[in-house]
Order: sequence, then structure tokens, then C-alpha cells
Amino acid sequence: MLAGMDQIAAFLARFSLAPRDGLVALALIALALFWLLFGAARARRLRAEALAREAEMEARLAEIAKTGAELGGRMASLADVLSSRQADLARLVSERLDNVGARVGAGLEQSAQSTAETLTKLHERLAVIDAAQAKLNGITQEVVSLREILSNKQARGAFGQARMEAIVRDGLPANAYDFQFTLSNKTRPDCVIRLPGDSRPMAVDAKFPLEAFSLLKDARSDEARRAAQARVRADVGKHVKDIAERYLLPGETQETAMMFVPSDSVYSDLVEHFDDVVQKAHRARIVIVSPSLLMMAIQVMRSVMRDAAMREQAHLIQAEVGKLLDDVRRLGERAAKLETHFRQAQDDLAGLRTSVDKIEKRGERIEAMEFAEERAPAEVQTLPQLRLAKGGE
Repeated sequence: MLAGMDQIAAFLARFSLAPRDGLVALALIALALFWLLFGAARARRLRAEALAREAEMEARLAEIAKTGAELGGRMASLADVLSSRQADLARLVSERLDNVGARVGAGLEQSAQSTAETLTKLHERLAVIDAAQAKLNGITQEVVSLREILSNKQARGAFGQARMEAIVRDGLPANAYDFQFTLSNKTRPDCVIRLPGDSRPMAVDAKFPLEAFSLLKDARSDEARRAAQARVRADVGKHVKDIAERYLLPGETQETAMMFVPSDSVYSDLVEHFDDVVQKAHRARIVIVSPSLLMMAIQVMRSVMRDAAMREQAHLIQAEVGKLLDDVRRLGERAAKLETHFRQAQDDLAGLRTSVDKIEKRGERIEAMEFAEERAPAEVQTLPQLRLAKGGE
């Protein structure tokens, strides 16, 4: 700064100024000095601020370095923790994956087994369904065949006769019935049944008035229904009249005959809606029976035949019972003889045991060299003779 002032003074000395100009120059010099002093102060202040900023920057850099070192240590410890946690996490994830894999495998295996069982059951059900379908097809064919049979009057009559014959054949012995038996008037009932104690057979004839009942079921108007009912009465009445005229022969057949209707539903409709026809048949001594009623009648006849056969064979049964009692009495006598033989054998075994005991005692004395003085001739022990049991008669 002094050097600057010297330079200013040297610069002013070069010029010779007037007094007025000298004041101006002094003012200018003062102003320059002021600016120089102000610049120097400002430069010192800026330098001081720069030094303070530099010191503050260095302090901050040191603090940042310290913080960085601490952060580096923390990062290192955090890295160690993270690595250990990562290893634990990897192990845990591996274990969980193994567990999940095992569970999934077990679930898949169980699901596979369940699916296999379900498929097996499904195949079995399908096989059952196929069998049922085959049976249903067979039943359908049989129903179609039955419908064809029932639609033909002659085939329908043969069907009713075959069903009646099956019921009679299953319930009665062969000597108690005949099919297509010829009566004295040259008529042939479908079946005759011989009851015990009476030589007159009972006639059974199969009739199947299906057409009239089919018309009655298919009737949609009152007029058609009345016409079908009239036909039912006419057809059944004609069958009853034919049976009464042909098969009720005084002195040759029973006073009652049976009209077999081979359908329980037809019989039920007949009894429910045509009671007058049933009563008319009863007055004509014709009993209308269904398959169920014919089975019951056959069972009653079989019981009557069995009772009659037992009454006829009563003397033979008594004789057989007498023979049975004789056999039982003889068996008792032989059992008593066998008991006597057993008792004798037990007595012989007891005597044999006594002799064995005496022999053992004498042998023990001989072995111990203990001889008793002879007082009398030695008693000779003899074994008892065993009595052999003779066989019974």
C-alpha cells in the first residue's frame, strides 16, 4: 500500500499544478487513497472470509472423511450382517423349498393315487353301467317280445297257459295234476288238479281278456269308456259261461272251477270296477284268480295233500316209531353193559397199581440191603388177572 502511495506522489510531482488544481488533485488523491484503503480492507476481509471458508471447508472435509470412515465401517458391518442374513435367508429359502417340494410331491402322489382310485372306481361304475345297459337292452327286447306276444290273441293265450302251468308245476307234486286232460264231453281244460279224498278233478282254465281292458284304458271319452266296459263284461261273461258249460260236469269234476287271469293288474281292474261280473262268476261257481291268488290256492292244496298223506300213512308212522323205540331201548341196554365193563376195567387198574407200589417198595429195601427176618414162607404177590370185556351184541 505504501508503495502505491509513493507511486501516486511521484506521479503528482511530475506535474506543476495551480493551487486550484492542487486541491482538485488532493481531492482526487484522497479519493484514490480512500478507494485504495477500501480495496485493501475489502481484500483483507475477502481473504479472511476465504481463509475462514477454507478452514470451514477443511473442517467439513475432515468431518465428511470421519463420517465416511464411520459409514465405511458401518457399511462393512452391514455387509457382514447382510451376508450372514443372506446365507440364513438362502438356507431358510432352501429349507422352505425342500418342504414345499416334499409337500407338493406328497400331494401330487396322493392326488395321483386318488385319481387312480377314482379312475378305477369310474371304470368299475362304467362296467356296471355297461352291464346294466346290456340288461336294459335285453329287458327292452323282452318287453318288445312280450308286447308282440300280447298283441296276438293265440300267443297271449299260450302265454297265460304257460304261466299257469309254471305255477302249478312248482307248487304241486307231479301226480296231483294233469295238463290238457280230456273229459268225457271231449273238452280239454288247460289243467285239472286232483284233491285228496275225492276222485273228481278240479278244472283250471287260463283266459286273458286283454283287448277289452286295453280299450278301456285307451278310452278318452265317456262313450268310448262305456263301450269298452260293455265289451269287458261281454268278454269275461263269455269266458265264465264257456268254463261253466264245458268243465263243470256233475259227478265227474268238482262243483267249482277256476278261471286264471295271468295278470294281477287286469285282475285288480276287474275286481275294482266290475264287481257285478265277479259276483256273476261266483254264482256260476267259477272262481276268478290272479297269479298271486293261484299261488296261494296251490299252497293250500299242497298243505291239504300233505295232511291227507300223513293221515293215510299214520299206521306206518306208528310202526316206525315203535321200531325207533326198540332201537333206543336196545341202545340203553348196550350202554349199561359197556358201563359195567368200564367199571371192571377200573377195578383191575387199581389192583395193578397196588401191586406196582409193593414191588417198588421191595426193590428199594433190596437196594438198601435191609432184609427182614423170615417169619413165614414168602408171600408171593401175583398180578390180578385182567378181565377182558366181551363185546356187546
